[in-house]
Amino acid sequence: MDHSISHQPSFALLQVDLEAGEAITAEAGAMVSHTAGIDIETNQGSGGLLGSVKRKMLGGESFFQNTFTASESGHVTLAPPIPGDIVRQDLTDETLFVQSGSYLAADQSIAVDTQFGGGKTLFGGEGLFLLKLSGTGPTFLSSYGAIEEKTLEAGEQYVVDTGHIVAFEERAEFSVDRVGGLKSTLFSGEGLVCTFEGPGRIWLQSRSQDAFLSWLIPQLPLNNE
Repeated sequence: MDHSISHQPSFALLQVDLEAGEAITAEAGAMVSHTAGIDIETNQGSGGLLGSVKRKMLGGESFFQNTFTASESGHVTLAPPIPGDIVRQDLTDETLFVQSGSYLAADQSIAVDTQFGGGKTLFGGEGLFLLKLSGTGPTFLSSYGAIEEKTLEAGEQYVVDTGHIVAFEERAEFSVDRVGGLKSTLFSGEGLVCTFEGPGRIWLQSRSQDAFLSWLIPQLPLNNE
């Protein structure tokens, strides 16, 4: 499955080239355009009704997904709802954990489910539940801002603000921690961080939606009516 990504990193646009019979599954609303000969089927995705409810209620994703199947060679273009980047990650019988909102599309062979992260994620910006992508095939992730990939060696640690996490490999251990003492946690503007330990790879986004909203909301005019 060939692809190209243009207009990176601020307004990335994904083009997936499909041969006759090939298909790609994407989040509802992600389609920008497609050539003639591309059939669209809307379904509940992997896991059926229960799986869709879990992804919507717990993972923050769409209830439905769209599958684009080529009856003849062509392409489909996809984009996330917010400005940012797109990256492709091929899975080989492995699992990737993705924060809510960063899943864009994947091969039909990839199972998309939710995963309870345990109490350690209760206060993390990535949420108590993460999306779990498993199987073999290409996946496409999106971000708010640019995406940076970090590879950790065995035993190597790396600290990331929870609002900047896009995805991480299952083999990477992690814990959610405070920034310094209570004063730093409350007033530093950093809040909580996620400490990863290798081996494994993590993907980060250069901007945080939570940080942007924290800046934007005080700028909005008050409704005096």
